[in-house]
Amino acid sequence: MHILVCGGAGYVGSHTAYTLAQHGHEVTVLDNLSTGHRRAVRWGPLIEADLLKPESLDAAFAHPVDAVMHFAAKSLVGESVADPYEYYQHNVAGSINLLRAMRHHRVQRIVFSSTAAIFGLPSSLPIDEDHPKSPINPYGASKWMVERILADAASAYGLRSVCLRYFNAAGAAAQAGIGESHMPETHLIPNILKSALGEGTALRVFGDDYPTMDGTCVRDYVHVLDLANAHVRALEFMQTHDGAHCFNLGNGTGFSVLQAIEAVRSICGVPVAYEHAPRRPGDPAALVASSRKAREILGWSPQQCDLEQIVASAWDWHRDPAY
Repeated sequence: MHILVCGGAGYVGSHTAYTLAQHGHEVTVLDNLSTGHRRAVRWGPLIEADLLKPESLDAAFAHPVDAVMHFAAKSLVGESVADPYEYYQHNVAGSINLLRAMRHHRVQRIVFSSTAAIFGLPSSLPIDEDHPKSPINPYGASKWMVERILADAASAYGLRSVCLRYFNAAGAAAQAGIGESHMPETHLIPNILKSALGEGTALRVFGDDYPTMDGTCVRDYVHVLDLANAHVRALEFMQTHDGAHCFNLGNGTGFSVLQAIEAVRSICGVPVAYEHAPRRPGDPAALVASSRKAREILGWSPQQCDLEQIVASAWDWHRDPAY
């Protein structure tokens, strides 16, 4: 099939474009390159367009498109709190512009990149799809709004959609020359790796008094190529299933901040310096996914579950990044 990958120059988008090509699909990337990387677009043409400029989207549909994968979004929690208008405009209004363009060009299938942030502070673990949705920041709220829009579009227009709610994406496909590179970098594992390389600012561990095994936050890390594979499975699922569907994607195992630091030390063979800092407001003690629904319905399960295995793949890329 011909897949339009919106945000395909970014982290998860580029790994999904790579995986789609590995499965024999034709890929076109749409990206405004505000946070993505031109050199990460390697498996099909790049169309520079902006979801906030609807007139720029038509070029992406000049060649018939079978389905869309939508990764394009702003995704920094703190930034969303400071500037919510910007987040609702990009993540919600931009998505509506894309959906209107799809409807105009009669494209009836979309896989949407959602997030565990829609759940807010968890009331129980592991978190399944029926857990209450109570986002505590505009980023999570904007993603939840798009999920609601997709459900309404299924009823009104017959749009088929799958929302994939990631927990903590990590790792890289160094063999394909792609990895995780954000500016600024807010994710834990790449920041630990930067510390091991002597790059960036001092590593800070926020909170050491949580009710966890070592007092630091616990998160569910899932390899980015496992996430990419879930997108391919979602594409296959939509071939035979109408309606709007949602799946949580995680490893199903939680790892603490200190365990992640130790995994990096073990893989890199160097000590990782860090300093403790106060808790950040709104940080849950633990976030762990139940991916049972994805296993049962999509036939998906993560293949790279070991934290050191995930870290090793990221380390391979960070030692010699392509961009």
